[in-house]
Amino acid sequence: MIYDVIIIGAGPAGLAAGLYASRARLNTLIIEKEKAGGQIVSTDEVANYPGSVENATGPSLIARMEEQAKEFGTETILDTIKEVNLDEKIKVLKGEKGEYQAKTVIIATGANPRLIGCPGEKELTGRGVSYCATCDAAFFEDLEVYVIGGGDTAVEEGMYLTKFARKVTIVHRRDELRAAKSIQEKAFANDKMAFMWDSVVEEIKGDGIVESMVVKNVKTGELTEIVAHEDDGTFGIFPFIGFVPATDLFEGKINMENGYIVTDADMKTNIDGVFAAGDCRVKSLRQVVTATADGAIAAVQAEKYIDFLEGTEYGK
Repeated sequence: MIYDVIIIGAGPAGLAAGLYASRARLNTLIIEKEKAGGQIVSTDEVANYPGSVENATGPSLIARMEEQAKEFGTETILDTIKEVNLDEKIKVLKGEKGEYQAKTVIIATGANPRLIGCPGEKELTGRGVSYCATCDAAFFEDLEVYVIGGGDTAVEEGMYLTKFARKVTIVHRRDELRAAKSIQEKAFANDKMAFMWDSVVEEIKGDGIVESMVVKNVKTGELTEIVAHEDDGTFGIFPFIGFVPATDLFEGKINMENGYIVTDADMKTNIDGVFAAGDCRVKSLRQVVTATADGAIAAVQAEKYIDFLEGTEYGK
């Protein structure tokens, strides 16, 4: 069958697009490769989403978004898209499980955590190195934890980790945090938090589990090896140093800037009938509230484009 709208990705942008498209009575399919939610499912607290209930979490917010989209008729399929043909009137997406066709496509593939890129990181991921505090904090009960980064996410996740770890050290390449002042104030007031300034991770070591970490002072060049306490045998490393857009699939097919998809204010890409929403597109602020707004705009514009295909003037 040919869908009116296919949305690639079931994060906040994709789910919002699904909700708006389905409410417009468009035949809508969301294709997600793993599970719904994107980055927000790894967030313990969602305090800056307008109207969110007290103690709202990323998973609880996503669960409600999924439910709303489903209520209005959005269909969801788990598949990984491997190839796309977006230039024709009918767009074709080829996945591991099947082929999908649509009049319009909304790309909402989001972004993935940026790796430190040091020796030992990949080998010890899941063995002391984690990119999800909510998922793995409990594994570090009463242990020491090092959070890499100095932005909002790094500091907020560091504070969350203090609920489990006996000590959380922020390792930051600069001599001051980049996080919002309100977040910094909470962090500096937390007795379980410490800070290692002007430092970057050069290597992570361990035999099947993190046992030590080599840190370099960017100003002096001095190398320091941090070794797990003998009673612990390990410690946690949580990198929060930004994200990389999940857009490799569209390389050379859509206009991009540093890997992010270029759109106008209406989420239109340079290809007719193809829109992008959320963290995968060029934008100044990547938050849940902006992702859902993107998704809503993209769905409304997809509806207008379909009206155009059926003879109505596009954009009116």
